[in-house]
Amino acid sequence: MNAETDWSTCGWLLLVACTVALACVALLRRPCRRWFGAESAFLLWGLPPLAMLGSQLPHAPVASSGAWADTAWVAVSGSAAWSGVRTVSVDWAGALTWIWVSGLVAGLMRAALAQARYCHRLRGAVPLAGVSLPWPVLRATTVDAGPALVGAWRPRIVVPADFETRYAGTEQSLVLAHEAMHARRRDGWCNLLAQLLASVLWFHPLAWWALAALRQDQELACDAAVLRERGCRRSYAQAMLKTPGAARALPFGCSWSSRHPLTERIAMLKMPTPGSARRRMGFIATAAIAVVFTGAVYATSAPMNTTATPRKDSDVGQYQLDIQLILSGDGTGAGHARSLDLAVCGAPGETSTVTTRGIELDAITRTVGDRRVSVDLAVRDQAGTRPAKSRLQGALDEPLRASGTIPGRDVQYTLRVTPRLGCPASATAAAVGERAITMKVRGTAAREVAEAIAAQAGLVLVNPEVFDERAIALDFQEVPAAAALQMVARTDGVRAVFDGARARFEPLP
Repeated sequence: MNAETDWSTCGWLLLVACTVALACVALLRRPCRRWFGAESAFLLWGLPPLAMLGSQLPHAPVASSGAWADTAWVAVSGSAAWSGVRTVSVDWAGALTWIWVSGLVAGLMRAALAQARYCHRLRGAVPLAGVSLPWPVLRATTVDAGPALVGAWRPRIVVPADFETRYAGTEQSLVLAHEAMHARRRDGWCNLLAQLLASVLWFHPLAWWALAALRQDQELACDAAVLRERGCRRSYAQAMLKTPGAARALPFGCSWSSRHPLTERIAMLKMPTPGSARRRMGFIATAAIAVVFTGAVYATSAPMNTTATPRKDSDVGQYQLDIQLILSGDGTGAGHARSLDLAVCGAPGETSTVTTRGIELDAITRTVGDRRVSVDLAVRDQAGTRPAKSRLQGALDEPLRASGTIPGRDVQYTLRVTPRLGCPASATAAAVGERAITMKVRGTAAREVAEAIAAQAGLVLVNPEVFDERAIALDFQEVPAAAALQMVARTDGVRAVFDGARARFEPLP
């Protein structure tokens, strides 16, 4: 596959894996919370990144078969002239890439601005006296900043300016324990990763729901961990009710506010805390789900990001590539289109080269699996040195496509490549072109001679009008038809290019 195809395949694998994982989390999070507790339920959010990672893990390596070798048999045919149809080439892949990048940048900038606005409100914050925690604890200058854990690299606990007057003594210790629990659990890093993934998948309808749901489950898990260690459910509920609901967004951190569903958090306080046995069962069940799900994603992605066990190239004689080459533009901005049909044959790993109309095309075909091949293509201006390269991969007898711009020329190309086993074009040309021709020509026009040879051998002349009325003199004695026609062509300053039983005449290079 070429680079564009590689990225496309990886993107689809990531998207499908993430979608299925998010659907599983949506189905399991509430039952898991009810059976095993909020702490075990929060671990389910590890499924999406694990599934995305599993979809990209390498499978069996693709076999390679040698370096580029010598030129193989080539037959070429093409349209008679540039067509009068103007074409407009739209790079849809490039346009979609730019749209995705724009959305990604917009999402990250939005999160960064929200974080910057929140941090701006912390200017003038001073350390809170009488608190001993491994993380800095700051008192904000406003009453609507905090309680929160701010940042991931250097997390800080922030409390509002009226912290001592708003909360009672027990409530203060529970609020600080809650934010310290976020820091212990590295929830700032978790939210940073979640924000990045949501920005990458900004177009996905589940991405932003997942970001909100993850924060909700995160708060419930943190509540459950604090209650398991401290108890004091009534004081904990009172602290929740005293926290203002109009908290500002904090993308990279954890804000303890009523923006999270307060009724659900209060309802959880009324539920009994799961015992250690149930929590262990929840951790084991969650880990088992993660392992099984990631393994299933890995196994399912195998046909898409790898190939089957390859056949040996020694088992294959030749491959034929039926190529349709469409050129858009002629270097002057005219926007016309020209179509060339190529039949390229060669052994696996060999380079097949054809040059026509100033364009040089190299092709290498390799065996990568049962009836599957990879095709390396290089398209260049005949006078240039830097080619436009593509790598295609697919099944025999199925068309593969590539497109690009020829470096150094204002010419866009589209390739439609169909790989075939064997070399039927070569066999057909040989069967027709080897028919013996015996003929004496004296003072006859080259076109008439060419038409006579074609009639005897069963050849079809694509463009006999290129011959002029120049009289020639030749003597053929059991000469193969292809060689005889080539001799006639060269006497008139052109060459014959064969595509099966079709012969086309082109100017000599």
